[in-house]
This record gives sequence, C-alpha cells and structure tokens, in this order.
Amino acid sequence: MVSPQGWVEPGQRPEFEEITVVLRGALHLEFEGGSLTARAGQAVITHPGEWMRYSTPEPGGAEYVAICLPAFSPDTVHRDPPE
Repeated sequence: MVSPQGWVEPGQRPEFEEITVVLRGALHLEFEGGSLTARAGQAVITHPGEWMRYSTPEPGGAEYVAICLPAFSPDTVHRDPPE
C-alpha cells in the first residue's frame, strides 16, 4: 500500500492478526496505551481484538505491506465510526 503524507486511517479493532512491514517512509501506529513509528525495514504485529490506528504524518508518506491472518474483511475489521 502507498499512503500520502497526512493520511489517517480510522481506528479499528479487527478480528485478525496484522503484520505490517514498512518498505519506505514511516508509518505511525496509535494503540491503547501508546504509540510508535515504524520506519523502512521495520515491522509491526498487532493481535486480534487490539485497537489501533495507522497514519502517515511525515513528509513523503509511506509504502508498506499489510498481511492479515485470516484475510482482511470489511466485516471483521470493526472500524471506528466517523467523527
């Protein structure tokens, strides 16, 4: 996936594990209890039932691969309602 600078995904509490590998740029992740920024060459693993929200606030955005186990589904991602 490619996300531009300033992109913010809605928060979500998915039923699947997600392994995200950052290929270029930086991907910011908020989660219950904190936040972190993963940069090119780093990965983040989130577990089913954990709340999280991704964004790309830095110049240049980010390019990354997200692997969902089981596969991503709009029915199991449980995104936060729009603000």
